[in-house]
Amino acid sequence: MAERIEGRKVLRIAGPDRVAFLQGLVTNDVRRIAQGPVYAALLTAQGKYLADFFLMPGGPADPEAILLDVAEPLADGLLRRLALYRLRADVTIEPTDLPVHRGLAPLPDAPLPDGAWPDPRDAALGWRAVGLTAMPDGPEGPEGLAADYDRARVELLVPDTGTDLVPDDSYILEFGFERLHGVDFRKGCYVGQEVTARMKHKAELRRGLFAVALDGQADPGARIETADGKEAGRLGTVAGDRGLALLRIDRAGGALSAGGAGIRVMAAPSPAQG
Repeated sequence: MAERIEGRKVLRIAGPDRVAFLQGLVTNDVRRIAQGPVYAALLTAQGKYLADFFLMPGGPADPEAILLDVAEPLADGLLRRLALYRLRADVTIEPTDLPVHRGLAPLPDAPLPDGAWPDPRDAALGWRAVGLTAMPDGPEGPEGLAADYDRARVELLVPDTGTDLVPDDSYILEFGFERLHGVDFRKGCYVGQEVTARMKHKAELRRGLFAVALDGQADPGARIETADGKEAGRLGTVAGDRGLALLRIDRAGGALSAGGAGIRVMAAPSPAQG
């Protein structure tokens, strides 16, 4: 199964300084792009999440560029912020109309379409591609793919932009970015690096991303409470009777509810993953 992902925007970053420019800004080691896509985020100076995205090599048709695949609602703000950071760097940053596709074909057993890569967060999520001119399996994917993809994300504890990850609010280590290969602690400085490193090495995370089962109806963003009414966290992705929730770790063990739904923890991050 494959589909074009609606609501994504691709920025083209080109110029001799493109790798060095991004290397000093984003959470991951951009030099790894020579081997394939890199998942990364841009943070505030206080270490809070602003946007997450995929960095992909331009490929044979555009070898002097890096393609940045980001959620469309965050694209304009990200473009403006990158332009502010550009200063004297010899780079160009421009939006494109390139499409983004994904597929849930089982990996590594199924062959990848030309120009596609395994999802760098977790290969069990299938593949992603920028700029495909034809679908690999005929017509655009079935209506059920988006729902299947959300269920897969829940099972793998992979947060979604906007639904789980909230700009100017989220901290990436609470959402498992180390486990999802979205942050590198050896690459050197980047915006928000000091706070992120301190959370990694000197603090015990108080919140983490959990997979939960829902008994009843609740909407993404709903407040999750303990049996005695204390705030325990926030519901994010909802996929049928399963979901993701950012929970206080010390309040994740008992009876929980969100709106009219009972909440039961199904899977939790390991302590090392936050």
